[in-house]
Amino acid sequence: MKSNLSDRRGWMLGIGALVVYLAGALSISNSYYQLIFTLVPIWACMGVAWNIFSGYSGLVSFGHAAFFGLGAFTVTLLFVNFGISPWFGIIAAAGVGGVAGALIGVPTFRLRGLYFALAMLAYPLAILYVFEWQGLRELTLPMKRENSWMWMQFRDARWYMVLALVLLTFAVLINVRVARSRFGLSLLAIKQNELAAQAAGIDPFRWKLKALVLSAAITGMTGGFYAVVLLVVTPSSVFGMLVSAQAMVMALFGGVGTVAGPILGALLLVPTGEILQAELGSIIPGIQGVVYGAAIMLVVLLAPEGVLPRVMNRFRRDGPVNAPMVVDSSPYVREQAPPQRTQAGVLMSVSGLTKAFGGVVAVSDVSFEVYQGEILGIIGPNGAGKTTLFNLLNGVLPPSAGTVSLGGRRIDGLPPQALCRAGIGRTFQVVRPFARLSLLDNVVVAAFSVHELDADAYVAAQAALDQVGLGAHGAVPASGLTSLQMRLMELARAAAAKPRLMLLDEILAGLGSQEVEHVLKVIDGLRRSGITIVVIEHTMQAMVRLADRLIVLDHGKLLASGLPAEVTSAPEVIEAYLGKKWMAHAANR
Repeated sequence: MKSNLSDRRGWMLGIGALVVYLAGALSISNSYYQLIFTLVPIWACMGVAWNIFSGYSGLVSFGHAAFFGLGAFTVTLLFVNFGISPWFGIIAAAGVGGVAGALIGVPTFRLRGLYFALAMLAYPLAILYVFEWQGLRELTLPMKRENSWMWMQFRDARWYMVLALVLLTFAVLINVRVARSRFGLSLLAIKQNELAAQAAGIDPFRWKLKALVLSAAITGMTGGFYAVVLLVVTPSSVFGMLVSAQAMVMALFGGVGTVAGPILGALLLVPTGEILQAELGSIIPGIQGVVYGAAIMLVVLLAPEGVLPRVMNRFRRDGPVNAPMVVDSSPYVREQAPPQRTQAGVLMSVSGLTKAFGGVVAVSDVSFEVYQGEILGIIGPNGAGKTTLFNLLNGVLPPSAGTVSLGGRRIDGLPPQALCRAGIGRTFQVVRPFARLSLLDNVVVAAFSVHELDADAYVAAQAALDQVGLGAHGAVPASGLTSLQMRLMELARAAAAKPRLMLLDEILAGLGSQEVEHVLKVIDGLRRSGITIVVIEHTMQAMVRLADRLIVLDHGKLLASGLPAEVTSAPEVIEAYLGKKWMAHAANR
């Protein structure tokens, strides 16, 4: 109910702001201020387009001028050379921008961090020189006297303001749709923890490419309209560094990852920059760039999250309270006999699995089988290769040698997102929450991998939270969860993808004794629901009660395997891992 009221209030504020802006724009007769009122929504649209990609994915783009310039020249060349109206040219500009986004994204997504940003910066600079080399130094859109509206030419310049607002509204509606769908949640998950997103079934490359194509299409459309407004197009004016900087500054100043942030940035910065350029440009060349630079400096120093989030945080009421959860601290008692081990019941088969990092062999010729419905424990001293083995089983690392089969199908070498969809869930030794998402949204990103409809995914995510005992905490931000709730959240996220096999990496780490008993019951409940479990754990007292079988790794090699009582009594295991105290305990049993 609160969410619906908040959404309704947001829509009302947005419509009210649009009406006020439009009324103010239509009341102005000065041609220069009419141009400023037109440029504000144009650059706001650029900021929104940049935000759809960089704000949600976390990849900083210095290259949106490439799509902006291609859109501007598409409209201009179609008009000048083929007599095609800008009404159609702008649609073509969106297509050209989208195609350019795909062509640029495919090779560039191989780069990370600063290298990605620098590569994006290179594209508009390279295209600028190509256009100048082709002799396209300055193009002017021809004026049409008869039926000029058919060529998007109006005697009353206020029509351009109206069209700019229509374009901005279109971009904002797309942004809202992205923010509230699996599209936006998947991108935010990738932004906050890409490995956890992959383990939840999200394909980072696919979602990033979709975001860049959509963002580039909107940017191309905006560049095409910009050419119509200014009538004269030069490579430096549409491919220059200031174009990309303006798009980025609007979003950063107003608030990255928010719908209204880029609009607020444009409202504050564009009029200031344009007016100072007109009044002081002859005295202080480049004053417009100084305005944007100063804006970024102020934001970094005073409001790193942006002006809009800073203001909203001042007036926002307290969010949902994370009430203490009820912990079942009664001793865990197994309620189900170990499954029968038959060849027909083998779910996963590992044969000769090896992983070498240069001259260091972390996992060496490991072979074992996991039977349907069992809990298999993996133990061993620190540095034995346990987590590396898990990373091989769920695709984080490719094996140097050996094979892994799931249900008779070879899966070694597949990426984590493919293995999640094949039926392997995963938790991590160090918990990997999407801290800025709610608990429910943390889980629903995994449910997306098995549900086509968002509504079905939310139902499945809520069911997974109920299964681990967190059903009443779905609205709580993940950053506010306790250690126990973090561990249970990862179990719920893994379970929401409907896995056949779940890999649990030190799921009990950092928990108190009562919390351990609670988690053991949850794990056993997951097994009874039909999920086969492989677990790494150092808490031996819990492991021998939980696991049906144990395998022991030492220096990357398989040291022993069998029933818990047999393994923990083996002299070589006691010597390599359990120690003299356990040997004395085993002798007295």
